[in-house]
Amino acid sequence: MGILLGKTDFMETKPFKTGKVRDMFDLGDKLLIVVTDRISAFDCVFPNLIPEKGKVLNSISAFWFDFTEDVIKNHMITTDVSKYPAPFNKYKEELQGRSMLVKKLEIVPTECIVRGYLEGSGLKDYKKTGRICGIELPEGMKQADRLPEPVFTPSTKAEEGHDQNVTFEELCDEIGPELAGKLKNASLSLYKKVSEYALEKGLILADTKFEFGLLNDELVVADEMFTPDSSRFWDASDFEPGRAQKSFDKQYLREYLETLDWDKTPPAPELPEDVIGRTTEKYLEAYKVLTGKDLK
Repeated sequence: MGILLGKTDFMETKPFKTGKVRDMFDLGDKLLIVVTDRISAFDCVFPNLIPEKGKVLNSISAFWFDFTEDVIKNHMITTDVSKYPAPFNKYKEELQGRSMLVKKLEIVPTECIVRGYLEGSGLKDYKKTGRICGIELPEGMKQADRLPEPVFTPSTKAEEGHDQNVTFEELCDEIGPELAGKLKNASLSLYKKVSEYALEKGLILADTKFEFGLLNDELVVADEMFTPDSSRFWDASDFEPGRAQKSFDKQYLREYLETLDWDKTPPAPELPEDVIGRTTEKYLEAYKVLTGKDLK
């Protein structure tokens, strides 16, 4: 097992942005994204690190960026640390496998969510309104039911607190119908290609989210793609609507947290060793099933 990485303060350059899991470094027209082993749930970052998590997330994104290039271009330049500019290229042991040099984009301030099955906040919305983000669905649907067709349910990105779900019409008003249409088409095309591939591997892609940016006015997919943090993957052989599904994502951790007497506000509780170990297993299993390879 490799190095556990929680912070990037060992490097002489400091990140310009630190997210829940990723640290980002500004290199002029490029960015260096380092994926740590931090884990978050319910918008809280936990004190424990999850071994191999950063490498799994980074490597899965790199795999999907290559796999979907025929659908849309992406921001990835390389994951080879020896090709990074100085001084980052000297941190091979710490950064190899968990970092990516990318093109700097003008990020579109919209979280692009595609749902193929009824779960999560979509299920809550449906129970209240019979719709998801204003999209009418048939009556009597159960948890985890497959939707008649995948739906695009965007949300606005919030600097603080939770993102807000919006209708497609509201998104058009906010960013313009042309760009909103491009986001919708790209998101649904990506979901279609990868959900069909995942099913061949025995996994159902229930839902996923994307971020996009503009590079010289061309739409490009960015951030992470089809990772266990940004997507809900289920075991197809165990699939049964009407209940929670066997999951290859952070849902295992969320379900454990639901058993605690914790109000989902910081500080996040310490995680027991067995939960940390099982979470690592989930991430590694997702990587192997999806890519057909063991994590190097």
